[in-house]
Amino acid sequence: MTNILYRIEQIAKNEGLSITAFERSIGASKGVLSRAINNGTDIQSKWIQIIVENYPRYSTDWLLIGKGDMLVQPTKKIEENFSEKEENAQIARHAQTPQEGIPLIPFSAMAGALKGEQIALEFECEHYIVPAFSGADFLMPVKGNSMAPTYTSGDIVACQRVPMSGLFFQWNKPYVLDTAQGAIIKRIKPGSDKQHVLIVSDNPQYDPFELTYSEIYAVALVIGIIRLE
Repeated sequence: MTNILYRIEQIAKNEGLSITAFERSIGASKGVLSRAINNGTDIQSKWIQIIVENYPRYSTDWLLIGKGDMLVQPTKKIEENFSEKEENAQIARHAQTPQEGIPLIPFSAMAGALKGEQIALEFECEHYIVPAFSGADFLMPVKGNSMAPTYTSGDIVACQRVPMSGLFFQWNKPYVLDTAQGAIIKRIKPGSDKQHVLIVSDNPQYDPFELTYSEIYAVALVIGIIRLE
């Protein structure tokens, strides 16, 4: 268990968190991890499970037994050029009518898409059939590189709206947010208190910052990516 505790320290360090902040991020009481680290004692297995669930980019094999790399190798992205000559091999294809498929929303209409407004009637949106993302409410192009290398400008993300009533975030998951600061794609982590969440970019050049729940107007979970070559 001592080696696992060392690797937990490495995760916290890589996330730019103190052990106290890391404890808070997994819902543990202050001292649950720090006491074990300082005393070389075991921690309950449930905390390891929660770390695996909340920090999925870290290898489970590495955390448990020190095998392999710390970070999970990126899964193969769905790469598609939508050319007609490759239509039979496509994972995503144009829908024949606006009534089928998932709308590809322009960035300028993202706030409306998040709120479920009938923005498809206001914009001539292309629709695509993407079987892997059947639960998606809309597709949206990525703008900027704050989430690079996971999501880069020009990528298309598939998004699923999240109800604002009883809003619940899956920590460390990527979300599209309509906020007082505009529309953003970020990972969400616990804030300094129950009124705040921490907004985190994958690109280390962008510093994390906090938002109050009241500054978040609409939310969608990013459930997949299409990378155009």
